[in-house]
Amino acid sequence: MRRLQDPCPNADDPDGRPAAATGSLPAELNPFVGREDELSELSGLLEEYRLVTVAGVAGVGKTRCVIRLAALREKRYCDGVLLAELSAVRDPDLLEHALIDAVGLTDHTSRPPRTVLVEHLSERRTLLVIDGFEHLVDACADLVTELLRRAPRLQVLAAGRRPLRVDGERTFPLAPLSDRDAVELFTERARGVRPGWDPTPGERASVLELCRRLDGIPLALELAAGRLRALSVEQVLLRLDDRFRLLTGGRRGAPPRHQTLRTAIGWSHELCTPEQRLLWARLSVFAGQFDLEAAEYICGGVDLPADSVLDVLDELLAQSVVEREDGPTGARYRLLDTVSEYGAQWLAAAGDAPRLRRRHRDWFLGLATWCELDWFSPRQAEVAARVDSELPNLRRAMECSMESPDEVHLAQYLAGTLWFYWAGCGRLSEGRYWLDHVLEEPSPHDAARLKVLWVLGYVAVLQGDAVGAISALQECREEAERSGDATALAYAVHRTGCLAIVTDDLPRAEELLREALGRYREVGELNSNVLMAQVELAMAVAFLGDLDAAAAICDEVREICEDHGERWALAYALYVLAYAALRRGRPARARQMLGECLTISRTFNDLLGTVLSLELLALVTVVEGDAGEAAVLQGAAEGIWPSVGLRLFGSAFYGRPRAECEERARREMGSAAYEDGLRVGRRLDTGTAVDRALGGGGPGAAVDGPGAGGAPPAGGPGGTRRPAASRMTGRGGPERW
Repeated sequence: MRRLQDPCPNADDPDGRPAAATGSLPAELNPFVGREDELSELSGLLEEYRLVTVAGVAGVGKTRCVIRLAALREKRYCDGVLLAELSAVRDPDLLEHALIDAVGLTDHTSRPPRTVLVEHLSERRTLLVIDGFEHLVDACADLVTELLRRAPRLQVLAAGRRPLRVDGERTFPLAPLSDRDAVELFTERARGVRPGWDPTPGERASVLELCRRLDGIPLALELAAGRLRALSVEQVLLRLDDRFRLLTGGRRGAPPRHQTLRTAIGWSHELCTPEQRLLWARLSVFAGQFDLEAAEYICGGVDLPADSVLDVLDELLAQSVVEREDGPTGARYRLLDTVSEYGAQWLAAAGDAPRLRRRHRDWFLGLATWCELDWFSPRQAEVAARVDSELPNLRRAMECSMESPDEVHLAQYLAGTLWFYWAGCGRLSEGRYWLDHVLEEPSPHDAARLKVLWVLGYVAVLQGDAVGAISALQECREEAERSGDATALAYAVHRTGCLAIVTDDLPRAEELLREALGRYREVGELNSNVLMAQVELAMAVAFLGDLDAAAAICDEVREICEDHGERWALAYALYVLAYAALRRGRPARARQMLGECLTISRTFNDLLGTVLSLELLALVTVVEGDAGEAAVLQGAAEGIWPSVGLRLFGSAFYGRPRAECEERARREMGSAAYEDGLRVGRRLDTGTAVDRALGGGGPGAAVDGPGAGGAPPAGGPGGTRRPAASRMTGRGGPERW
């Protein structure tokens, strides 16, 4: 498979791709050492082949090498370099979701993830870096083959312990470091624990011998260098020699380098204190990153008190057994994959793996419960970031619960509890996967199963899958009535009303949503879902022509959101208020509200909120007098809808602003110019489109008045006002919460 020779399309070509895109490569935390010849050869291979796989033994430096190469060549890919780390993905069915994450896609539809990936990458000039795929080799080979066949501008750089073995692959076996590079790496890493260390001539000879004894394997060298904090080079050599005599066995036929690496890790393990070895083994239950609180709870016990975990963890950090990674949620930690596998073997040998896996599962059940409660608070953005970082562990917790028929209900509880993440943070596709998956195993219709059913119905509505939504919601309603679960019944009624809105059955939607709000009030429920029921009622009322009633409902929602720090539901309330303001002839006020909608939706990666706001903002823009920019915004929305679902839900009511905008823009600028504007907008990625919308404003943006709106004024002044009384007005607002 030969790559295209043109690195990027012509920037002047209206049908070309953007000239730049951001990548997902991590920053290097310590200097990259050596590998100049290998990087040069690999770079040449990428000039000739579309799939290059760097293969080698664990610890030989495959990951650092491919990330370094990708960073050096990043500017050659006008649509970016994307990194997919697959070591924490255990289920082959989640492979495509992991790649969707790497690509940065948000897809609300029920389309297969592979279809989404192919469609997104089909015309993009991208380098996809895949790391740690060997445990998913069959699924990965199949997916990569299809992507390369259907995305002619795509190149793949893979790193694993074995090749993919597909047509067109060029395999590059990565050898250990040369003596020179090995000595340089060891010296560099040793200075990390002994600043300013400069080996004496005698030590240099010992360093060279040490590097040769470890066969120049970077992971082994880094583990050995970490020992210079307490030992001399000569002592390291002596102890390493002891460990070779102890641990040179392993599998018959295993490569000597593999045995050497195991020896190096085993030697580092033997030098640990009993407490350090115990924590090392227990930390292997984590998938990907973890934080201190989780480590203290899961790994602590009588033999390792929770209040001692920090000190022991600090020692493992000093010995390069654990790595620290700082992110949006603070300091987090990770075991290197090979180190984690070694710890898992010790944990299994001790017979403690099942207990630790249950503790891990229980911790993340508790975390999800806390996050669901805290979603309705000023900490919404923090909750979204936390669940993002813990997703590999949450997946592992669900997988653990699915292994036993007696614990399936816990997997159902976890999948349902994460409704706010699936629906509010752009994870509908993966949410649909888990919700369907946990319902595959038979279980009683208890509260956990009922919650999964209404959440599944909600996700299906947002994906445009009316059949799936009706099936799940009907089952939920029938079983809730049978079992007397008033809360589940309220949610089933609510989400059925939501389905009625998007299918244009507005009288039925109003009836169901009012019923749901009454049921919520009876059970004392107040959260983001309840507020969304009010917003959805307001939308139905607005579409039916009562702008005053819609604004009154959303003003009350807005005040509740401000009281509780809720932002996600607030964005949708502002959308309805912007719709009402525009219809009342106040486009500047509508623009202000839609700007806040876009900002909030971007915070949570809520693609539905983003695209709805862009659609309405396009009408605001043409009303303000800038038909050209309105066309661009409509084109940007067109480009986003395929990842959301059926455009504007196929609804005549949701589609009315778009139709009005198009009719007015075509009339003012002509069809040819309008189509040009659409093409410009379609080429914008979501982030660029949102930035452009937030920085825009038509010539008349500062003018509000009866004659400025896209429709005659309907009702009194716009704006955000508090209803005269907080009693139940018949418009859907609660009397008092």
